[in-house]
Amino acid sequence: MHPRRTTILLAAVTVSLTAVSPAAAAPPAGPATGTQPIYDYTQAIREQVWVQAPVDSDADGQPDRVAVRIIRPREATGPIPVIFQPSPYYAGLNDVPNHDDIDRGAGSRSLAASTADPEIVFSGYLDNYFVPRGYAVAFADSLGTGGSTGCPTSGGRNETLGMKAVVDWFNGRARGVDAAGAPVRASWSSGRTGMIGVSYNATLPNAVAATGVRGLETIVPIAGISSWYDYYRANGGVVAPGGFQGEDTDVLAKAVLTRENPEVCADVMASLERDQDRVTGDYNAFWDERNYVKNASKVRASVFLVHGLHDDNVRTLQTGQWWDALGKAGVPRKIWWHQGPHTDAFVVRRQVWLETLNRWFDQWLYKIDTGIMREPIADVETAPNVWQTSRKWPAPSSRTFALGAGGTLGAGPAVRETFADDPARTAADLVSAPESADPNRLAYVTAPLKSPLRLSGTPTIRVRADLTGDSPYLTALLVDYGTADRYAGIRTLPTQDCIGAGIEGDPGCFAQREYVTASTPYEIVSHGWTDVRNRLSPAVTTPIRAGQPYTFRWELQTQDHVFAAGHRIGVVLISTDRDHTLRYPAGTVVGVRTGVSQISLPVSS
Repeated sequence: MHPRRTTILLAAVTVSLTAVSPAAAAPPAGPATGTQPIYDYTQAIREQVWVQAPVDSDADGQPDRVAVRIIRPREATGPIPVIFQPSPYYAGLNDVPNHDDIDRGAGSRSLAASTADPEIVFSGYLDNYFVPRGYAVAFADSLGTGGSTGCPTSGGRNETLGMKAVVDWFNGRARGVDAAGAPVRASWSSGRTGMIGVSYNATLPNAVAATGVRGLETIVPIAGISSWYDYYRANGGVVAPGGFQGEDTDVLAKAVLTRENPEVCADVMASLERDQDRVTGDYNAFWDERNYVKNASKVRASVFLVHGLHDDNVRTLQTGQWWDALGKAGVPRKIWWHQGPHTDAFVVRRQVWLETLNRWFDQWLYKIDTGIMREPIADVETAPNVWQTSRKWPAPSSRTFALGAGGTLGAGPAVRETFADDPARTAADLVSAPESADPNRLAYVTAPLKSPLRLSGTPTIRVRADLTGDSPYLTALLVDYGTADRYAGIRTLPTQDCIGAGIEGDPGCFAQREYVTASTPYEIVSHGWTDVRNRLSPAVTTPIRAGQPYTFRWELQTQDHVFAAGHRIGVVLISTDRDHTLRYPAGTVVGVRTGVSQISLPVSS
């Protein structure tokens, strides 16, 4: 949720006050990529406005105001559509300590700090690429950050309504003012708006779309959150995003609280810390407010989802559950799964991404028939730089594998097998050498596969088990056993790639990056966690009796992965997942009933 920033300084402030027209006049379209770069970026109009939101989250008696920076082609005639990227990150991050309750007696940890930039900025490639093609590009500070007032709340209702107000302003339904306080209308805007962003910047579009606001024609969430509960919790358990142990909604809100006079948000910060409930981890009204999946039926916008299959920060279930809910609601949609981590598709598939995004926005904002909605619905990178398209996603069928006695994944008698929790050991350590006896895990593997098997969707596991000890966690790890060249990261190359030329403050150049692969004997394909006290509901803690068996069922992270011929599918059961869950004292004994315990995988041959 904490991306690096590429900034372009905003120069002069200019405001247009011509009449609003309901339709956008598209610039000339090319046969393959839609609108063409016919406008001069260096002559573009730049303006800054403050849009009034229908909330007063800092309780100062005045409506919150959202700082918005806009750049648009000077030569464009007729109303034009808007590509809108909201963010809490434009002014940087504060250095805030994380909660120190992960290990008993451990010291606190903190988010890495960014240096705040006092200048007005544009960020990334959107303005470089789309302003010459006849689009306005807008950047807004989320409430409580940068030049906006109000308070950040890590996905709360006020943040949603703040960004919705910007869409309303583009459509003539909200009030905006300039630096002098004079009213400003978006009279140059057709009202058609597309929202886009990565991470938190993608979460805000999900939230706004879930309000059903008119004028928001499309969103492109890249590695975005669809339910904040599933970012900081899992099935009743407190679970951290990868690399941020001890972070929670209050920590993130304090980190992005970069507005003037941040002390006015002290009560809001205290309420976040209280209401998020790090004690039980239960789903409650606080988390329900931040659950956009339940409002998928309200979405009017089309949705183009993008997510990295190796994203350990905003995990893949966020996109998997949002995709499924949007499909049930009949929302027009498209999806890309790539092999990268928590990053923009711009990094992993540069030219194809720009051309596809251009056609997507042309389709929904300029209403040009680019043909993109007649193409396959899913693009999946099944191995580094190997892409497949599908008319449907995920896989329509599933296979169930029983956890069998003696470490087999398939069939087997129902016996009780045990392991003892050791929170000092990592998941990577515990999945190695599955045939070897290990007191701190149970491992189950198939025979070598005779042909490739493609996992496509969200696995579910059912475990019959008893627990005795302090740790309430059960963790399931889905593993691909078999030596192969696998994704191992992204490296930066010494060359640069430029989108445009003569762009003030930034030449439009971005570092080239490529995948790094490594030959490894196994890969953890997916994780899944549950707090056994929430076996009946994520909203209700129900204590268990030591030594009494219960049936637990939970989801793992959504995935698309090919198990190659000759490889083996593995399921490893542990309690504490050191890099994600809280760490209780060692020694909890887990007794698993094989045969009746099983995993269901959505697969296709």
